[in-house]
Amino acid sequence: MSYEDLYQEILLDHYRNPRHHCTGEMSGELVKHENPLCGDELSLALEVDPATDRISGICFQGHGCSISQASASLMTEAVEGLTRAEAAELVERVRRMLRGEQDGEGLGDIQALEGVARFPVRIKCALLGWMALKEALDNAARNAEAAHGHC
Repeated sequence: MSYEDLYQEILLDHYRNPRHHCTGEMSGELVKHENPLCGDELSLALEVDPATDRISGICFQGHGCSISQASASLMTEAVEGLTRAEAAELVERVRRMLRGEQDGEGLGDIQALEGVARFPVRIKCALLGWMALKEALDNAARNAEAAHGHC
């Protein structure tokens, strides 16, 4: 199996068997993103433990191309248990990788998305879940700050 075949297999596996796919009612920070260019849609639910500031729950629902759904699955698997700051840093690393500004070394299975940088029209597809996570993290930060301010 070649290097590219391996990464193709990772993406197909996440598309066919999405991790952290919401099966019930979504709770926590809820955000919805869509790519108007192709119709991909994704709803994300994020829960952050206020005591540890770590992501304690994350799931997504959506429909669209294999890249958008596989990328969201890879994202949910990678960020569960990270602090909000670590997750935000990972979002930025992936964004830079997808835009061809850095390689994906050290990103584990997420590196399977590195080839998307060669297809600019697909970058928004791959970023859909990551941008939803960024918004959910920003919302969680505002809510934590508001809750702290009212103590």
